[in-house]
Amino acid sequence: MGEFVVTVTFSIKAGHTVEFREAMLANAADSIALEPGCRLFDVCEADGGAEIFLYEIYDDKAAFDAHLATEHFRRFDRLVSPWVIEKRIATYVRLGVTTRSHKSGH
Repeated sequence: MGEFVVTVTFSIKAGHTVEFREAMLANAADSIALEPGCRLFDVCEADGGAEIFLYEIYDDKAAFDAHLATEHFRRFDRLVSPWVIEKRIATYVRLGVTTRSHKSGH
């Protein structure tokens, strides 16, 4: 079975996009640094930060469940909850990957 993929889309209240972005990027960095089962944590934005999209890859569902129980995630969740209008979560099993190396300057 493939890796466990999680996507999350946040709609952020006006006036909170900068602080949400900073908190989200810190949470992503902590997830990669502190969780051996977290393989990828991409943070993307649209609409000037009013919408944030996450693409996360974990070894398996147990690794994602462990992520949800970490202190850094619980702290992040408590901090940003008042700034969130809507949060949509979907999960998938990763079937494969095709990538191209990123070339600097492009």
